[in-house]
Amino acid sequence: MAKFVLAGKADCPYFAKADILADFLQRNLPNFSMHKIRLHPKDWQHWLEDTCGKNGWKHQASPIVWRELIDRGGSGLLLGGFSDFLEHVQGYYGISSDMSSALMLEIASENQQTEELCMEEEEHHRSLIQPKHIWISSSLNPTCYHLIPLLCDLEVLCDSAALWLHLLDVDGSAEALQGLGMEAEDLACSRIHQVSVHTCLDRAFLHAHVVVLLDEPGEEDEEEETLRRKTVEQFQRYGQLLETGASKDVRVIVAGNSFVNMKVSVLLENAPSLDSSRFVGIATQLENEARAQVAQKLQVKSADVRDVVVWGNVSGSFHIDLQRAKVLRCESAIWGPPGFSLPVSEMIYDQNWLESVLLNLVGSQRTAVTSKTQRSAALSAANGIVAVLKAWDSDSTSGEVYSLCVLSAGQYGVPAGLVFSMPVIFHRGSWAVLPDLSISEELQSSLEAAANQLRAEKNIASGVLSGQS
Repeated sequence: MAKFVLAGKADCPYFAKADILADFLQRNLPNFSMHKIRLHPKDWQHWLEDTCGKNGWKHQASPIVWRELIDRGGSGLLLGGFSDFLEHVQGYYGISSDMSSALMLEIASENQQTEELCMEEEEHHRSLIQPKHIWISSSLNPTCYHLIPLLCDLEVLCDSAALWLHLLDVDGSAEALQGLGMEAEDLACSRIHQVSVHTCLDRAFLHAHVVVLLDEPGEEDEEEETLRRKTVEQFQRYGQLLETGASKDVRVIVAGNSFVNMKVSVLLENAPSLDSSRFVGIATQLENEARAQVAQKLQVKSADVRDVVVWGNVSGSFHIDLQRAKVLRCESAIWGPPGFSLPVSEMIYDQNWLESVLLNLVGSQRTAVTSKTQRSAALSAANGIVAVLKAWDSDSTSGEVYSLCVLSAGQYGVPAGLVFSMPVIFHRGSWAVLPDLSISEELQSSLEAAANQLRAEKNIASGVLSGQS
């Protein structure tokens, strides 16, 4: 079997002549096969240079013809251009072509029109698919590695069948980021329409519908003041890019270990035209860590503990509130049907554990995980992000409460304008701060301490930004 490949510009008359000759040969020679590649003139030069570079060939004009060595493997044997192909056909098969120049030009014109029609049809079909643009910053953070496959779940961002993943990492290895993009494509997930990698901020967050902002890898090794200044400057730039490039209904989720509240605050200051309710910081990871500690105390599964609330500064002074927390399937004197729950406060009688030990256990949990695994607690972080995305789209399950760092409007005495972790419930694509919680003296004291800390962080961030101007 003689297998050839013919490639050329759609408007090239010599490609048209070789095309007709190849059709004649395939009809009349049982062991002759020709694969044809027709390219738009604007795509031709790049394709030719790329193909010749991969195969070690030198060729400059249209068309190009080579023979595939299908029985021996290899990169193929270059024949050359139209004249070389014609000479080969005449020598091997005794066949020539007497097509006139006028006919060559006519067929070339028809080829060009056909190629443009095909491109228009392809563009039309692409326009029918409107993927949701998902941007993930600091994509070399291990959290991103766990987050990508979770996004393939149809319950996440369920209002969109197709997702366009944008993996952004400015300071990391471009090669590693490219590899991550390749792995994302290898998932063969039907929801992933396209994966793009970005190593600069030139077009960052363009058309973004969802933005997930993660910690930069290695932040834990930097001095606090240096890290704070770097973070403020970085998130000022992120806010400006969101203001100019993102979709107006963008959802921005900040997750990580360092300065989560402050990051949200800086973003809001630099994206004033975007709805402040679209910016949240994740406290879900901290909340789930508290649920795990309570579950161990009660000897139940972590999933059986619900509605734990985290108040304050999730990267600093925070308070674990169990006044609404409930537990399912807990061994006690009272049992009920599936879904029956009991208040956690009535199941744990150790007040010292509730008031101080629990807070210490939660505060040290992530550090303990990191010391044992020698990496960040990425799995729980990714799970927390996805839990919020699911609730944001499909409402809180049975009124389930989530803790989020959101812009305060003065609820519960928290100063308006501070980004503060508070209990929220989701409904129809939006969230609302949970009303009517009782504020004890202990909780009030914790809220004031967290507010003072966050006010100081905000003032320092303002000082960094004013120092730039």
